[in-house]
Amino acid sequence: MSTTASRPTPRTTTTPGAAPEQPQRPARAPRAFTPRAHVHHALHALRHAAPALLAYLAVRGTGLLLLTVWAHRQRHGVWPILATQWDADWYLGIADHGYAHELGTAPSANNLAFFPLYPTLVKAFAALTPGTRASTGLAIAVIASLVAAWGVFAVGDRLHGRRAGILLTTLWAALPVGLVQWMGYTESLFTALAAWSLYAVLTGRLLTAAGLAALAGLTRPTGVAVAAAVTAAALLALRRRFSLRTLAAAAIAPLGWCGYVGWVGLRVGRWDGYFAVQRLWHNELDGGLETLRWMRRLLVYDSTPELFLVMVTLTLIASVALFGLSLWDRQPVPLLVFAAVLLTIVLGSGGVYFPRARFLLPAFPLLLPLALRLSHASSRYRTLTLTAAVAGSAYCSAYMTLVWPSAP
Repeated sequence: MSTTASRPTPRTTTTPGAAPEQPQRPARAPRAFTPRAHVHHALHALRHAAPALLAYLAVRGTGLLLLTVWAHRQRHGVWPILATQWDADWYLGIADHGYAHELGTAPSANNLAFFPLYPTLVKAFAALTPGTRASTGLAIAVIASLVAAWGVFAVGDRLHGRRAGILLTTLWAALPVGLVQWMGYTESLFTALAAWSLYAVLTGRLLTAAGLAALAGLTRPTGVAVAAAVTAAALLALRRRFSLRTLAAAAIAPLGWCGYVGWVGLRVGRWDGYFAVQRLWHNELDGGLETLRWMRRLLVYDSTPELFLVMVTLTLIASVALFGLSLWDRQPVPLLVFAAVLLTIVLGSGGVYFPRARFLLPAFPLLLPLALRLSHASSRYRTLTLTAAVAGSAYCSAYMTLVWPSAP
């Protein structure tokens, strides 16, 4: 009960020639947030984000158009490229047949390396919708990409305003490997969960952020980065004021990642089962030695390096530079923690080199320094920069699927 409500209402006094003083009305209780209010609020937020979502669709549509024309000239089908090849085939296999029961010894052959949320969604929605599981998986990825674009905009808008949010979304769509956002992969789903989890942190809803972080931990190995960001925010909040809800958020955030890692250990009968699976895929942390060897080989010793690998190398170098700018701009701690952990995993891995630009696709906070600076630049410079980014993204995306012989 408020203290003002418990006090007696003071008597009114009047003076000659003055109007009587009106008694002060008690403050109204806040209105309940009804389902109708929720819908109204969501529609308002969607209208606010509409320019960013339209920009996202325009960028990705441009890339898809170039891919379609290029693939037609080479007599390739676009749908199999997007829905059934490489990692998409692994996820469809899990949706069809489930996970392996044993560790085995064959390299790069155990499907326990792939986290379960996406194939579970594919299996569940395919049972309720017409079409194949491949088309269902692709539809989930495309829808998740729009949810992710909305979340990316929301973070940029929250920190630096609407223009920066639109630019951040456009830059994220125009990454060199942006086509992966519309493939049967987990990057779009993971980015959607990560972006909205970070937005929930920025708006003080730590339990919501923790729940989304737990789902992100069931989507990709790098889900631990989202959990670390939410847990760090919760611990900082606990330093200021103790709260059971905040403590619960810190505990919930890593449950998805830890739960799957623990389940794999039980399934193969050894405590380090998941890490043993990763060793079969040659994914072990080596402090970045293998990454540096690849960079030196491509940039110094190889006289004719493969274009796609050069693009991957430049993306990694640019990501480190952008993280430095993020520190300079004093981004919020949760965003810095998320980007730092993600960079550490990607750069510190001794595994395969060529998919690392894709592994960094969810690290959208690294683009905030660019979005912020473009928001203050002249319209001509902004237009030229975005046009070059969209054209480069369209070309690189088509090249990596039609010319590069391995997975993106």
